[in-house]
Amino acid sequence: MMEKLSAKEFDENFSSILEKLNKAAEGSNRRLKDISILAATKTVDADTINYAISRGINLIGENKVQELLSKKDQIIEVEKHFIGHLQTNKVKDIINEVSLIHSVDSIKLAKEISKQAVKNEKTMDILLEVNIGGEESKWGFEPENLEENLEEIASLPNIRIKGLMAIPPVCNEPEENRKYFRKMYKLFIDIGTKKIDNSSMEILSMGMSDDFDVAVSEGATLIRLGTALFGRRI
Repeated sequence: MMEKLSAKEFDENFSSILEKLNKAAEGSNRRLKDISILAATKTVDADTINYAISRGINLIGENKVQELLSKKDQIIEVEKHFIGHLQTNKVKDIINEVSLIHSVDSIKLAKEISKQAVKNEKTMDILLEVNIGGEESKWGFEPENLEENLEEIASLPNIRIKGLMAIPPVCNEPEENRKYFRKMYKLFIDIGTKKIDNSSMEILSMGMSDDFDVAVSEGATLIRLGTALFGRRI
């Protein structure tokens, strides 16, 4: 669970994030409006989420299918993404609940998303998750095999590949992740220049509460913030 956050605490957190984010954006020759802030709302209660939306958060992301579904009728209308590991048997439950799935980590999952999108007569936007640190404990495509997998997924019906997502290894210092963010940005740019059909490198989702400024300085276009906005989980 998250600690219950007061309105004042949220406002202070959000203000601090915007200040830090603005500095990081300027450092990469971009503007604050070029970076999307996704509020990662795992374990956050609906009232707190609604307050965050009222203060300017316009994008939220959930990690768990059950939690996303349990909150959906309690939350003010807002764009929703799915950002956690998604099992194929749960795709049908969220296909009409989110506008983007960040964590597509296998051909099998992509095929199921395509199948459910066709069934529901919609096109599903997705990001491909890259295991940028080569960790056995993490999901995602290996960087060296990304392009061939991307081409196969791009050929599936009713799917649009909008970019890439990554969670780098846990490090003691945010600066230690810079090399992973830099490698992700290179993949993002290299694939974008190849102009693969049904694939547009518009979104590079990387950077979380501890390292979002480093990620932005290395080219992130979307950051996923939980603790920085809402406080520590207890």
